[in-house]
Amino acid sequence: MGVRSGERPRVGPVAVAMSGGLDSSVAAALLRERGEAVIGLSMLLWDQSAEARNGRCCSSLDLGDARRVADQIGIPHYTLRLDREFRELVVDPFVADYLEGRTPSPCVRCNTWVKFDLLMERAAQLGAERIATGHYARIRRGEEGWELHRAADAEKDQSYYLFELTQEQLAASELPLGELTKQEVRSWARGAGLAVADKRESMEVCFVAGGIREFVETEVAAAPGRHPLAQRARESRGAELVDGEGRMLGRGAPYFRYTVGQRRGLGLSSREPLYVLGIDAGEDRVRVGPRAELEEGGFVGGRVHWVAGVPPSGLPIEVSVKIRSRHPGVSARVHERGDGKVFAQFERKQTGIAPGQAAVFYQGTRVLGGCWIEGPLG
Repeated sequence: MGVRSGERPRVGPVAVAMSGGLDSSVAAALLRERGEAVIGLSMLLWDQSAEARNGRCCSSLDLGDARRVADQIGIPHYTLRLDREFRELVVDPFVADYLEGRTPSPCVRCNTWVKFDLLMERAAQLGAERIATGHYARIRRGEEGWELHRAADAEKDQSYYLFELTQEQLAASELPLGELTKQEVRSWARGAGLAVADKRESMEVCFVAGGIREFVETEVAAAPGRHPLAQRARESRGAELVDGEGRMLGRGAPYFRYTVGQRRGLGLSSREPLYVLGIDAGEDRVRVGPRAELEEGGFVGGRVHWVAGVPPSGLPIEVSVKIRSRHPGVSARVHERGDGKVFAQFERKQTGIAPGQAAVFYQGTRVLGGCWIEGPLG
């Protein structure tokens, strides 16, 4: 079984980002089978878990698995230490988002700033002209440039996490698993006898071993000077829990322990289930209410990125938008606001519009681009 579509001329070596997991290992092996000159590159990003275990995407144990696979398929392998950059570009912004009352998307940031930016830079220094990863998504050459598409395996599709890739990055990248299903990938690995053929999936947030809120508190306590809002977080007496009219219903945990859409753990008695509707970090206040009040007709988004550089047909544009990674998508119309931001109007109301999350725009299987949610459309 080889790479089924989107094959490109063999121009120079290709560096494969090898995490030590099943997917990136098969990506490297497929390219090697195709006759490519392959270099395996692993990134030591974060290895501070108190419990040594595999399946953490960026730990030293997983990098050992990457080296074993590289030896099996006969390619050179190098480990890049990027833990300082990973902290600056992914971990610190992750903590800062929670301290600002937002819900971050660290995997998008990691792909944008580390796996398709720093890695590409380091790969070039080793003579590689292209990089490849084990993401489930597809890159195609369209009439107006390079396009990013959903994977053939809808259940494993990871195109959401790649919406910030540029034309230059897409042109120099390969995604060998885009046309394959997870079952096919695992079966191929077993047939090839790869050391990671039966390895389980890695964690979604690889640098958080326990609870996310506990991680934020630990980071703040360890280095309060790193985060401007650390003092406010440490001084919190527990957030005021208020209803939609601002009436105080009780006091709970510090504000950064809540996320929009959260239902469990509010500690309030009510005749109907209550959900987190909004978070005011400055006032240490969390607004709660029934599910109906969680529904919104759209959102405002900033830091807009279009894969082609511009929206294909100008704005406004009809799209399907995903407002979080596991969201099924909803039809929407995206408009320009005139201040570098956009706003989207949903065809039907949605719940859980969380500031800090990525919103990704699709037409069919094609990823047009996306933005970062700043808040619901007022």
